Amino acid sequence: MVFFFVAARRKWISLLSLAVFATTHRYTPVLVFYSLSRESLPPMQEIMQFVSRHPILCIAWIGLLAAVLFTTFKGLTSKVKVITRGEATRLINKEDAVVVDLRQRDDFRKGHIASAINLLPADIKANNLGELEKHKDKPIIVVDGTGMQANEPANTLVKAGFANVTVLKDGISGWSGENLPLVRGK
Repeated sequence: MVFFFVAARRKWISLLSLAVFATTHRYTPVLVFYSLSRESLPPMQEIMQFVSRHPILCIAWIGLLAAVLFTTFKGLTSKVKVITRGEATRLINKEDAVVVDLRQRDDFRKGHIASAINLLPADIKANNLGELEKHKDKPIIVVDGTGMQANEPANTLVKAGFANVTVLKDGISGWSGENLPLVRGK
């Protein structure tokens, strides 16, 4: 008798199958209802509909994507490479690298890498390189407190004619965090 009733009223077929499905699958009736009542759109129209409903979210996503792409390509195309503490140790011990410490004089005196030269970023920008001039042929490791402000002075050194300039990742804080030796004074 139920089959005859369903056959007589065709629009009830989908509702009956939905009811059977809902009783056998307790957690999916909302999804099934949604898929039965919604017309499917082509993918591009769905994207445009989402963008029109959520413009701030889309602008934020595009901004983040642009920032990630910019920093990735800037790092890949830079002449100054960022090195780890292990690579810095190898350069200092094997290739007689010169360490340039960009921190203030007081911070430099509290602890610096052995035989480091203390130059302020303003001195490098003004091309007041002092004793660093005689080390143009050696590898240069530029170090600051955290590794965040060393890229601009390192690029200035490359423009001044230094061939092999690198930046220490995480700066002196990373160096001391791994209990690598620091010299006090000078």
